[in-house]
Amino acid sequence: MSQLSRYASQVPPFHVMALLERAQQLTAQGRDVIHLEVGEPDFDTPDPVMDAIRDAMAHGRTGYTPAAGLPALREAIARDYRERFGAAVSPGQVVVTPGASGALQLALAALINPGDGVLLPDPGYPCNRQFVRLVGGEVQPLVLSAENQFSLTCDDLLEAWQLNTRVAMVASPDNPTGNMLSPQTLGKMAAAVKGLGGTLLVDEIYQGLCYGEPAGSVLAETDDVVVINSFSKYFCMTGWRLGWLVAPPALVPAIERLAQNLFLAPSTPAQYGAIAALEEASLTILEQRHQLLARRRQCLLNGLAHLKVPVVSRGDGAFYLYADVSGFTDDSFAFCADLLEKAGVAMTPGLDFGEGHEHCRYVRLAYTCSESRLSEALHRLEHYLETL
Repeated sequence: MSQLSRYASQVPPFHVMALLERAQQLTAQGRDVIHLEVGEPDFDTPDPVMDAIRDAMAHGRTGYTPAAGLPALREAIARDYRERFGAAVSPGQVVVTPGASGALQLALAALINPGDGVLLPDPGYPCNRQFVRLVGGEVQPLVLSAENQFSLTCDDLLEAWQLNTRVAMVASPDNPTGNMLSPQTLGKMAAAVKGLGGTLLVDEIYQGLCYGEPAGSVLAETDDVVVINSFSKYFCMTGWRLGWLVAPPALVPAIERLAQNLFLAPSTPAQYGAIAALEEASLTILEQRHQLLARRRQCLLNGLAHLKVPVVSRGDGAFYLYADVSGFTDDSFAFCADLLEKAGVAMTPGLDFGEGHEHCRYVRLAYTCSESRLSEALHRLEHYLETL
């Protein structure tokens, strides 16, 4: 057997995947498992999207598209920014990608040389660290504090910036806390990072899933930023693996060349579906689902408060709450594993979202199942906590 690369050897496991595998084993044995660990809405892809995909396939529209995506989809994305978010985005700034993961790889490959630093909030989505390392970048954790609900400020970015930092990556809403940053705050961050000779990379893949404040985009404040997004979360197209990025015009030719070489093109049927996802019929369905998620969020917030399990983030967006279970355990992975075995409730341990031991205090709960299932999960959790 050939020797593994240093990168492949050092990529850590995704802890939640071990729990998910065990949950699937329990389900196969006839156990009823409630899934609060999976960052995937339980809604089907909207019917207008499926109809567009079927129509594309029926008419043989299944060959390669341009590497940057169908011109009609790039125009539809740009129009959506203009009409829904008041952002003056042109189709030429949009590159359609194989999921948001593909967008991240292209953006980092375009911006990072080996040894360049990338600031990543901690806690944060764990795969981002691996995308940075894949292009030879240096992960620079920007450790946030539970004392201010893991909120990120512009001062935090400036204080964490190092001599070799080239990119600061932030998310709004973010995973795992569900916290949001206003477009105005993000605009200030972009200006501050530019002043340091760097680039702000903003993850907006949960755009549209916000509660209390209207959805927005940093692109309404500035176009001197790189934004990634996805049809997975709000648009309920996870398995179709389609995302996009918006970049300053000067960056787009290099990103397009990278896309040609790394991915050839995004999924063609999915792109035709995505055009329909941005039309009124789909958006009406998606907004109804957004309201369902708002009710689920409140159900989970109320239940955790009743159980005296502190929620340590504002959780104003996405479909996650980040909770402190240190009153019951000093090892959230062991807590989640035991809860799964004894109560049939699956959660994500905080250890997945940061590299410090302090994350053993926390769990992430996804309210991606129905209110009745959430209520049952809270009932089971209550009985489990009584046994500790």
